[in-house]
Amino acid sequence: MPANTTASSPKKKKGRRARLLVIVLVLALVAGVGYGTYWSISTVRASFPQTTGTVKLDGLSGPVEVRRDNYGIPQIYADSDQDLFRAQGFVQAQDRFWEMDVRRHMTAGRLSEMFGSGQVETDAFLRTLGWRQVAQKEYDTLLTPATKKYLQAYADGVNAYLKGREGKDLSVEYAALAFSNDYKPEKWTPVDSVAWLKAMAWDLRGNMQDEIDRSLLTSRLSEKQIKDLYPAYPYDRNKPIVDRGGIDPVTGKFDPAAKPSDGSNGGSGGGNSAAGAAQGLNSQLSALSKTLDTIPALLGPSGSGIGSNSWVVSSRYTTTNKPMLANDPHLAPSLPSLWYQMGLHCRTVSATCQYDTAGYTFSGLPGVIIGHNQDIAWGFTNLGADVTDLYLEKLSGDRYQVGNEEKALTTRKEVIKVAGGSAKTITVRSTGHGPLVSDRSNELEKVGQKAPVPNAAPAPDRGAGYAVALQWTALQPGKSMDAVFELNRAKDFNSFRAAAKNFEVPSQNLVYADVKGHIGYQAPGKIPVRAEGDGTKPVPGWDPRYKWKRYIPFDELPYEYDPDRGYIVTANQSVIDAKKYPYLLTKDYAYGARSQRINDLIESKIQGGGKISTEDMRTMQMDNSSEIAKLLTPYLLKIDVSDSYVREAQKMLEGWDYTQEPDSGAAAYFNGVWRNVLKLAFGNKLPKELRVEGECLNVRPADSSAPDDQLSERVRECGQRDAESAQPDGGDRWFEVVRRILKDENNQWWHSPASRTDAATTTRDQLLARAMEDARWELTAELGKDASSWSWGRLHQLTLKNQTLGTEGPGFLQFVLNRGPWNLGGGEAAVNATGWNAAGGYGVIWVPSMRMVVNVGDWDKSRWINLTGASGHAYSAHYTDQTDKWANGELLDWAYGEAAVKAKTVDTLKLTP
Repeated sequence: MPANTTASSPKKKKGRRARLLVIVLVLALVAGVGYGTYWSISTVRASFPQTTGTVKLDGLSGPVEVRRDNYGIPQIYADSDQDLFRAQGFVQAQDRFWEMDVRRHMTAGRLSEMFGSGQVETDAFLRTLGWRQVAQKEYDTLLTPATKKYLQAYADGVNAYLKGREGKDLSVEYAALAFSNDYKPEKWTPVDSVAWLKAMAWDLRGNMQDEIDRSLLTSRLSEKQIKDLYPAYPYDRNKPIVDRGGIDPVTGKFDPAAKPSDGSNGGSGGGNSAAGAAQGLNSQLSALSKTLDTIPALLGPSGSGIGSNSWVVSSRYTTTNKPMLANDPHLAPSLPSLWYQMGLHCRTVSATCQYDTAGYTFSGLPGVIIGHNQDIAWGFTNLGADVTDLYLEKLSGDRYQVGNEEKALTTRKEVIKVAGGSAKTITVRSTGHGPLVSDRSNELEKVGQKAPVPNAAPAPDRGAGYAVALQWTALQPGKSMDAVFELNRAKDFNSFRAAAKNFEVPSQNLVYADVKGHIGYQAPGKIPVRAEGDGTKPVPGWDPRYKWKRYIPFDELPYEYDPDRGYIVTANQSVIDAKKYPYLLTKDYAYGARSQRINDLIESKIQGGGKISTEDMRTMQMDNSSEIAKLLTPYLLKIDVSDSYVREAQKMLEGWDYTQEPDSGAAAYFNGVWRNVLKLAFGNKLPKELRVEGECLNVRPADSSAPDDQLSERVRECGQRDAESAQPDGGDRWFEVVRRILKDENNQWWHSPASRTDAATTTRDQLLARAMEDARWELTAELGKDASSWSWGRLHQLTLKNQTLGTEGPGFLQFVLNRGPWNLGGGEAAVNATGWNAAGGYGVIWVPSMRMVVNVGDWDKSRWINLTGASGHAYSAHYTDQTDKWANGELLDWAYGEAAVKAKTVDTLKLTP
């Protein structure tokens, strides 16, 4: 149950609650809290959208209706494609323009224009990446004329809403911003929409953080130890998405029925060639990692436990005799939710009005991203393909080395305007691989003089240091925006795959179902083929052997169509066995804990002739089982605990079913033990660059090789990483790390030095006992002395925060804009993936950002839910009106057909030419 226990209610009750909140806000403002300025009720309500009556919308060719249900979810009806998208732009601007405006400033590296000098460093990094320039090139050179028309119509709709409105008329946030600067929103452009796909790609970019971390680990760990912390994917236990098929030797295309391909080329094994260079680069990479922490992670922090779930079950195993499709992307919680629910309906589908689709989209982007039309349904999870590489570059002045030659750096000037301050000019430098991201850190040190780089002399730049360039597929123009519209129009698996071919970045797992009973899967994306290296570590940019040769042809990427097993599960696990596929997709998949649990749940249902219902699909989405608890708890129960205080907590694990319900005391204690096991066995041994900022330890000197128990002196080091991205994060990579050493009682990882209160540990059971004791004291401090009163939900709380003024604004504004907390079940790498970082604490940092279960063909029996609500206006009745139900695992009815939509409609707005 949510800690604030705000239950859902009919519209009349929602309106009454909203009025009370508005009155409270106004009274506080009248009292001068925060700003000492009077705001009237009209200030707070001024931006609430008009949802009834008639509005004239310039540019329409015919009348449009916007029907909203009791949750404010809009369904738009029009007679032409351009009218449909023009109305979509108008409606999304009504509900979410502040969010849209912040996003476009982020993607363009212009946050400082809104929020001042505190965003200059972030803007500089984003300007260096050049998302906006790439989006402009896409729009100018690659997108189809139809796509451009739709984007322009959408922009026209947004601008029609903006016309004559500013400040409080747009949102409370603009009214607050007016106290510090004179910012005024600009007109929306088609490129503003295209650029948002770059932000998606950034947060779903794959293993870049792992690449950095592996290099940083070299300062304290041996190559063998690093390998221990990045074990191979457990194909023997956790199934990949595609379990058969290969490249047909005759056609040269992937065929699900073909004999598995030789995977000998899946990785060249050359990833260690730059190991010495990486060791000399740790300060650059540490600084780069800290810079990455400052970039807005709109979709969530990176880590092995996060991702998304989607699965599709064929008609022979469902109660409806039609396929069912479930999807719940796991992203950073935000307020409003990243997703926006809506329907886009042509009254009559024809050549001039081609869309009848509904689902989830992003405010600022036309079309639907995840959902269904009248023929097919589709869902996304992150494939996690390795589409980034960091290159160490030898610079000499304004030149960089390639083989035996020197080439001139490409440069451009960028002027960053700053609200309330002077503009700052930066120089963006690039090599042939990409922009020099190391230029955007103020903490670079002189490194590289001693780096043992083969066939290379010490680099003269920055006192003989290396620069770092980023090569990333999203920095090249692509056709992903075309793919969105093609997917919305797709009628069958062939047209679905044709759309997927253009969905180049971010690379996603796409699941499919259609009204004829077929199910399918496609792995799309622009994925590089490396001449050397395996993408796990930075490589020498001066060595031409490490260039990208080409991209994997789409026809050779894995797919499935009506597999014999009768279902398809994608949850960020390996796409296909690397030994049976000739290309390297990545070395850094999630390790399959969630995906295998879903596989097992489906199998347990259908064995013996069982059928899966909509409710079964919903129940699977809410599965809270902990895979690491199943593995570790039997060992914890065998520990002979003499301290009665600790024994009291240990007894909570007896008979526990390993589920992480919000009211479970056993789940609270186990997760406390797990956090402390990770800290003692691994976390305290990691370099400061990976540990939580501000947590200080007395550690061995970095250049010492003596065992812990033989060290004569230690040094004081404090962690440097943001708590949400520190290690060990406790994701399913760490499940696998612990699994592989658990039966080895004397493994070196169980060694932990003595503290002021505890003796050193040298065995597994000693470390587990110490972790149990530490967890007992930690939870006593967090939840109280009485262990019987503990609950996982009190530790594992979600607070929804407005992603701008709700995180960085004055305290009073945070109170106005934020909501929560809610006490949640689920956990790290559970199917109900309410993620937390074990290094940083127990708070929820990513969530199932929406959930849907689609009844294919009987569309009106589909169900859906959003994390928050349709509105981005802080005191709207629809700001967080879905959150209680989301927290409780409930789903809303999803009306699609016109009769069902009409029956659910409570407000109708008519838009006229």
